[in-house]
Amino acid sequence: MTTNQTGTMTTAAAPPGPRAPLSPRRAWLALATMFLGSFSLVTAEFLPPGVLTPVAHDLGVTEGVVGLSVSVTALTALLTALGLSSLFPRTDRRTLLVVLALGAVASNVLVAVAPSIGVLMAARLLLGAALGGYWSMSLVIATRLVPADRVGRSMMVVNAGTTVATVAGVPLGVLISAAAGWRVVFWAAAVLTVVTAVAMRVALPRIAPTPGIGWSSMGRALRSPGVAVGLVSIVAVIAGHFVGFTYVRPALSLLPGSDVGTIAVLLALFGAGGLVGNFAVGAVVDRHLAVLLVAVPVAIGASVAALGLAVALPALAYPAVIVWGAAFGGVLNVVQVWITRVLPGQVEAGSGLVVAGFQTAIILGSAVGGLGVDAIGIGWTYLVAAVVAVAGGLAVRGTLRTARAARPAATATA
Repeated sequence: MTTNQTGTMTTAAAPPGPRAPLSPRRAWLALATMFLGSFSLVTAEFLPPGVLTPVAHDLGVTEGVVGLSVSVTALTALLTALGLSSLFPRTDRRTLLVVLALGAVASNVLVAVAPSIGVLMAARLLLGAALGGYWSMSLVIATRLVPADRVGRSMMVVNAGTTVATVAGVPLGVLISAAAGWRVVFWAAAVLTVVTAVAMRVALPRIAPTPGIGWSSMGRALRSPGVAVGLVSIVAVIAGHFVGFTYVRPALSLLPGSDVGTIAVLLALFGAGGLVGNFAVGAVVDRHLAVLLVAVPVAIGASVAALGLAVALPALAYPAVIVWGAAFGGVLNVVQVWITRVLPGQVEAGSGLVVAGFQTAIILGSAVGGLGVDAIGIGWTYLVAAVVAVAGGLAVRGTLRTARAARPAATATA
């Protein structure tokens, strides 16, 4: 199961069902369209943090209110990720993906012409549906495109779209908004998503649906030893991140001498750090999971705190965004391996719970962060977020021991 900095995940476990008979060349072309889908949707999801200030000024609301657009997107993504398969059990998945991409197009157009914050929020609900549906089906589709021994590589291609969106898409949105206005940014996102929808229709084969995870399976997984505590802890870590990331534009604007160019560079450094962290942590997480379950959240917390203090110490900003990006780029790998360790026989159900947990964290992080920014200011809000992220990392590590201790007893009972 994958996630982005939007909050969704995929695992390398292949679902049942026949594979599409694709040649290697066409398979990788199809995966390239999935990469494009990740890039276009994640870029659209996280454009608000990059244009927060001009949107708030234009619509006559506070930055905290505009930040809630990330929360409402995550809300419908959460619901769609869990329920789409049940709602459309017989629909060809390629057709469903194209329809969802067109829904994202409509969302971006509505945001671009939004006369009020209410219209903007409604449009972002539609984007959330597209995001949740896309991520809930991306693994199913990717595993039909390539042989079983290349599923990991295929998901790496799909997931790379998320990182590239952070490295290039969101900073580019900041620059375009400065040159032509924030509405043009969303028109550009709409055009990109049209291209994505056409590419999916042309390059993807027909994909037969597979059964959904089911509520009962997820309920059993949630009751497994260590899982509930671990999920709450992960929500704390990811929520701490999104408190900071949702309001990163106004935070960076407070730096002495900061301008649009400086902010774009800092956001690009964050994304570049994420790219490095994704591969660096992924290379060692299987051998050092217990250490990374603490180290990665601590790095997120320390970086968020440093950025909160950067108004007084501007030199902290550049290393802070790089470390922050690297830590968040790696946290996805850490959580993925964690769920396979605590639920080795129920990875699909566990993946569904992690999707729900990430989306919940996005909702809480952006919403609570908005209240904090408006009430106590950015600096204090960032410090509280840092403490929450570190506490989550310290708590989740113990769930490995809990799950290991329970496994022999369960085996003996069986």
